[in-house]
Amino acid sequence: MKLLIKQGHIIDPANSIDGVHDIYIANGKIVAIGKKPDGFKATKTIDATDQIVIPGIVDLCTRLREPGQEYKGTIASETAAAAAGGITTVCVPPDTDPCIDTTAVAELIHQRATAAANCHVVTQAALTLGLDGEFLSEMATLKTQAHCVGVSNGLKPVENILVMRRAMEYAASCDMTVFLHAEDPGLSNNGCAHEGVMSTRLGLPAIPESAETAAVSRDLMLIEQTGVRAHFSHISSANALQMIAQAKQQGLPVSVDVSIHHLHLTDLDIGFFDSNCHVIPPLRSQRDKQGLQQGVKQNSIDALCSDHQPHCADAKLAPFSATEPGISGLETLLPLSLRLVDENILDLKALIQKLTVEPAKILGIDAGHLSVNTTADICIYNPATNWTVNAENFVSTGHNTPFADWELQGKVTHTLLDGKIVYQS
Repeated sequence: MKLLIKQGHIIDPANSIDGVHDIYIANGKIVAIGKKPDGFKATKTIDATDQIVIPGIVDLCTRLREPGQEYKGTIASETAAAAAGGITTVCVPPDTDPCIDTTAVAELIHQRATAAANCHVVTQAALTLGLDGEFLSEMATLKTQAHCVGVSNGLKPVENILVMRRAMEYAASCDMTVFLHAEDPGLSNNGCAHEGVMSTRLGLPAIPESAETAAVSRDLMLIEQTGVRAHFSHISSANALQMIAQAKQQGLPVSVDVSIHHLHLTDLDIGFFDSNCHVIPPLRSQRDKQGLQQGVKQNSIDALCSDHQPHCADAKLAPFSATEPGISGLETLLPLSLRLVDENILDLKALIQKLTVEPAKILGIDAGHLSVNTTADICIYNPATNWTVNAENFVSTGHNTPFADWELQGKVTHTLLDGKIVYQS
């Protein structure tokens, strides 16, 4: 199949392309941008006039719920939701059931993702066996045989600092990135909301900012000692981000992302116990939100992610502290990110960079760009389309979103994977 994307405004930060051009695709690859190749005859044409054409979005944290929690979502359903959001690559944390501490589990996920053929799926291997924080996993085997892009302990902190040091040393010897969820379990103490006026007023168990900053401080010291390449996932506080930014300036091999909901919501949005605002790490203060937005603007934050966690309706119907944390975020990642441009926090090219090539670099994969002779993973969206978020219309099985009834601008019209249209509105 030969495909022509006609007269779209291409924004590809990796190749410094920002202008209206045609894209020519054959055999799943981009064969030319701009000038028509000799003898090229398109079998299908997409008219992208007045639309934006960008590399397929790369999401650093997407829970597909399979294996183990198929009643909340499956690899087929959630990768279809990713395609609807213009996302062509997702990274799955290791906290599936069973967790990704054997090659068999990773291979199962890859096989089912290949069968679904909605988007590329890469996996993180478990840092410790069973994510129990006691014994190290077979990282080298999981990298070479299961092609895991990094190691993580999911949302379970490794409490024993010696185990964490050994894990980082092993990961460094395998040249694997350690993905870190910064949380001190003693300080978080099973809390569910940011420690502040709102948690006090509502009587909710609180998680202080120090639960994150203490964990970041510990991990940065271990990173400096071991030399491991590390990535801090979904940082939520301004102080923690400042610590990481200083470490980057000092030359430590660290990177950081923030989930898109932490750039738009605060603990005040919990209101009268809105369980859709129950997330881990919790929604922080207005000061933290502004600090994170400033971090995006100043390039202290490398990437934006959805931190997608679909739930069934029952998971959000209990009292706030007893509900399950998480937001179904794949289909709102792009339009919520575009809102940062409307609010003059960063320009469009910088935003696209944080959604495409930068997360691809963190994962160490060849994605997030529109280079000639590379796989045609492409997102096309209409920047002028205004729409209202209605969770019932989500492709994802999970309808848990705090952004219901929000007016957003920018809607994906086409998503291409390996040169094939996998989503069309």
